[in-house]
Amino acid sequence: MAEDVVTNTGIAHHGATRLPSVEVDSFNVELKDDEGFLGDRASKGAFRKILDDLRRPLKKNGDDPLGKKSADEIAKGELDEALVGDDVGAAALVHGAIEEFAQELAYVTRRFLKTKAWADTERIVVGGGFRQSRVGEIAIARTDLILKGEEFEVDLLPIRFHPDDAGLIGTLHLAPSWIFEGHDSILAVDIGGTNIRCGIVETRWKQAPDLSKADVWRSELWRHADDEPTREGAVKRLVKMLKDLIAAAEVEGLKLAPFIGIACPGVIDEDGSIEKGAQNLPGNWESSKFNLPASLVEAIPKIGTHDTAVLMHNDGVVQGLSEVPFMQDVERWGVLTIGTGLGNARFTNRRKDDGKDEKKAKKGR
Repeated sequence: MAEDVVTNTGIAHHGATRLPSVEVDSFNVELKDDEGFLGDRASKGAFRKILDDLRRPLKKNGDDPLGKKSADEIAKGELDEALVGDDVGAAALVHGAIEEFAQELAYVTRRFLKTKAWADTERIVVGGGFRQSRVGEIAIARTDLILKGEEFEVDLLPIRFHPDDAGLIGTLHLAPSWIFEGHDSILAVDIGGTNIRCGIVETRWKQAPDLSKADVWRSELWRHADDEPTREGAVKRLVKMLKDLIAAAEVEGLKLAPFIGIACPGVIDEDGSIEKGAQNLPGNWESSKFNLPASLVEAIPKIGTHDTAVLMHNDGVVQGLSEVPFMQDVERWGVLTIGTGLGNARFTNRRKDDGKDEKKAKKGR
């Protein structure tokens, strides 16, 4: 019964290729070479491994300027400080790792650009946790220079919003525009292999109908990896987080839309089930008996006086969607998210049919 509610809301299908502003040409593509999945060569873990490999011969002589910690134990902020600190050896190490990683990211990006789905891509935004550091920004800029030096006509740049916010703000672009006319905010969920983040996103639609001024009003973070819950326990905690946010919105006087947008790892089927790619989530989320959108509708059947609608899409897609307002000067663009793996999605902007072309045609007769 709950499944019927989810799939008959009048909203787009889960994991849809046709969204209000874009066509999703591809997402969650898993390219391989002789060494395995290409995404593993340009992940957050890959950068840390490169750094440790550069440090290994220095450790034998006790000359490692970054100390005894493994790269996994060194915070992003510490690496950023090493770049600009007085210890030129530490700075050189980090710069060396950035260069090697940029070469790997350029190789992987090149492979994407050569696929049919990514043909004619004009711009790529890079998100994920790695982007939120000076090290990440330099690696992205260096990759951009490498590709330009090879005469690829594509711009590579960091995603505009903080990656934590981008995963929530992007859910606005899953919703049909009529949602925004009577409401000023929506509920958003960003599910990851370590964290689940829920938030209320203010649309600020009256200030900017293209949603360029959207902002996260409030968010809650749960590191589920620390608690190691069951799948049912994770859903229960997620529902509580959402209900707490609904209560907070009521106190604040926000006009919360009856819509929950979800960003989730993996390949999302039309009915809201997850085909593959959810192996890092607590429990088996790929089971044919599990449907997260249906579970949320069952637990939160109404928001305000209206029936709840839920729409779920791949997390890389959703993070990329946060850039829609700023991609109107190109036609085809993509997103790469550097985290535990390498998320990816390619978009083509949908033409805004406002009748102008028809008027031009009549005028030319």
